[in-house]
Amino acid sequence: MIAGRGRQRIRPPRRGLHGDEIDFENTWSTIASAFREIHTKNASRLSYEELYRHAYKVVLKKKGEELYKRVCDFEHEWLSSEVRSAIQALFSPNLSAGTQSLGGTTANERRVAGEKFFKGLKQAWGDHQICMSMLADVLMYMDRVYCHDHRRPSIYTAAMVLFRDDILHAPTSDVDGKEVLRLLNHVILDQIQMERDGDVIDKHLIKSCVHMLDSLYQDEDEAEDQRLYNTSFEAAYLETSREFYRQEADFLLRDSDAGAYCRHTRRRLYEEEERCRSTLLDVTQPKIQQVVEDELIKNRIHELVEMESGVRFMIDNDRLDELNLIYDLNSRVDDKKAELMRAIQKRIVELGTDINNAAIAASQAPVSAPMPLEAGDKVKAQMPEKSLNQQTVAAIRWVEDVLQLKDKFDKIWEVSFQQDQPLQTALTRSFADFINSPAFPRSSEYISLFIDENMKKGIKGKTEMEVDAVLEKAIILLRYVQDKDLFERYYKKHLCRRLLMNKSISNDVEKAMISKMKIELGNNFTLKLESMFKDMTISEELTSGFKKHVEGLGDKDPKRIELAINVLTSMTWPLETMGSGDDAEGSRPRCIYPTAIERIKRGFEKYYNEKHSGRQLTWLGNMGSADIKAVFPKVPQKDGSFKERRHDLNVSTYGMVILLLFNDLPADQHLTFEEIQAQTNIPKTDLIRNLQSLAVAPKTRILIKDPMSKDVKSTDRFFFNEGFIGRFVKIKVGVVSSGNKVESDRERRETEKKNDDSRGFCIEAAVVRIMKQRKELSHQALIIETLNQLVGQFKPEVNMIKKKIESLIEREYLERVEGVKIDSYRYLA
Repeated sequence: MIAGRGRQRIRPPRRGLHGDEIDFENTWSTIASAFREIHTKNASRLSYEELYRHAYKVVLKKKGEELYKRVCDFEHEWLSSEVRSAIQALFSPNLSAGTQSLGGTTANERRVAGEKFFKGLKQAWGDHQICMSMLADVLMYMDRVYCHDHRRPSIYTAAMVLFRDDILHAPTSDVDGKEVLRLLNHVILDQIQMERDGDVIDKHLIKSCVHMLDSLYQDEDEAEDQRLYNTSFEAAYLETSREFYRQEADFLLRDSDAGAYCRHTRRRLYEEEERCRSTLLDVTQPKIQQVVEDELIKNRIHELVEMESGVRFMIDNDRLDELNLIYDLNSRVDDKKAELMRAIQKRIVELGTDINNAAIAASQAPVSAPMPLEAGDKVKAQMPEKSLNQQTVAAIRWVEDVLQLKDKFDKIWEVSFQQDQPLQTALTRSFADFINSPAFPRSSEYISLFIDENMKKGIKGKTEMEVDAVLEKAIILLRYVQDKDLFERYYKKHLCRRLLMNKSISNDVEKAMISKMKIELGNNFTLKLESMFKDMTISEELTSGFKKHVEGLGDKDPKRIELAINVLTSMTWPLETMGSGDDAEGSRPRCIYPTAIERIKRGFEKYYNEKHSGRQLTWLGNMGSADIKAVFPKVPQKDGSFKERRHDLNVSTYGMVILLLFNDLPADQHLTFEEIQAQTNIPKTDLIRNLQSLAVAPKTRILIKDPMSKDVKSTDRFFFNEGFIGRFVKIKVGVVSSGNKVESDRERRETEKKNDDSRGFCIEAAVVRIMKQRKELSHQALIIETLNQLVGQFKPEVNMIKKKIESLIEREYLERVEGVKIDSYRYLA
């Protein structure tokens, strides 16, 4: 048997061993005969050493070129006659048939014919490689000397080229000019299509043919990109795959739903990756992946997202897995996920707008008319409260709906979008869009009301973690609010009521909320809020100090009135919001207090002025409360005795002033509305509300109103109700509509006007700060810098900035720079 490569090396004979001449023809005849034996697999009787010596002598005697040519001719003849005929014997009509053929050929028939063709070609290629390896061993000296010196390809390489030209580029028949290579590509593609349709194919056979194509080159340069696999098969494979997936996308979009489309696309991507690993070559994987992504995703993502079962349907029905599929597919072809982001943002704004519209509709819904007085006091008392709180309920419901929507999309972002940061930014922007929509201007007020409701009773019975979660939700919504200065105004108003009326459940929670606001919005935002708590602390100290001061004056008077004071800084507290709507700040008439109250008032004023000089105290009776003892006439008991009825009444300060008028009034006497107003000087609206609480509310009718009706008129008369019966000793008389509620349209316009005035000052301050630092600045640059400075508080209108610049010029803070092309301003120190 002929020796193989890599075994014991045979040294060439010394020169001149067999003489100077050689009979080339006889030597070639011997070599050719041996080569034929090798090709027919009868090489066991051949002597490798003898054949090597023959080839060595031929090359040594300068006959290398002739030997090289004879070997190539021999291989050409062998391939053209013997191997080609064997390959052509494998051809059948089933090979040329394709998936679109109408000849009735089945996929199984084509698969069997293809496998037979692959086996024959694999056998021919394998035999050729083995034989040429053996021939290359015999002709080793020729390769090393002649081929190297004359820059000719090695005999093995030349034989591979011959196989390409004589076998793969040979026609399949004399009639049909189709090359074997084209037929091979066609059959491989057909087999791959069968696998795509669900059939099982012999991947190993196809892989062997693919390796053959990868081993051969298009031309003699043998560049890496000129392999037959790349130039012949891969290009056709990518093109047919592109057309297949384009048609498949059309079919799926027409007959499938979005979720199924996504799952199918992901499966196709995995299949193609596996196919490149097991059937084709790994170098094709990124190219075919690009084709699938282009045809099934990139070119169809808009249609996929907009399908009836697309992103909108998935969001509404919590199809998180399918949303994750769309996210994954979109991110493969677009780092920005533009189509998915657009659809998500659109749906958020739509759902948010629906929430806004529902809140508006709920707040404007007509309230059922109250039942007549005779129908029952209980029902009658509930109806005003319901009509009063309708908008407040709508406001709190709006916040809860927005938070629920936020939770929904947070879950989608976390589970389906893998916490993608650009998508998180898009979600935030979309929430801000509908929360700050011009068509819905009440978001700041509603969020403040939500916090107010939770601070008063929403956190009762909750753990520290649950309370913190409620506060965090409020802060989350606050991040979206554009007009944070308007929110601050409402929050101060609501906090003012909670603190002064002892409505807040926990001061610690209140302070925790302010701390969170400070972290989120900065120190300037919470400065006045913190000052309000500071005033409350100082007021407690003042009350305690005044009490000790009174005790030090002498013997304690058992009938002396105890006083608890809240001294509020006028610039910090939104005191105008605590009054009745009709009375502007500063024009409120001063209440006429009873003599005993007036005396203790003057005593505190004297005490306060001794501690703080230059300060003026203004008493706000509409904001205080009083505890008074009421004694009602004796009534018969079950045992026949008579007993007085005593109650501790908690009323507003105005309510106390009104009730004390009846102390010296005979039982059968009355006071009219106008008489009460004249004697107390209480503002009309406040007087009406307090009289409704004392004479109309069924459980607290300390007074009797004549005639009895819900509304209080100037001609109504009021008597002390000696027959009042209370179930408890301590009775709280709440003032009608004294709680926080949504502002009316008129109140809102007033709030916005005050807020605009406040914004004007902020804009002027920002402009002056900028100009003081820059000295001289163009108009456009000043506008931009002003907007950037104020964006954390609110978004100012450009026209307002222009007006304030003009105002500062008129007041000589700024001046226009003359003689410049661009409008510019200069700061005047």
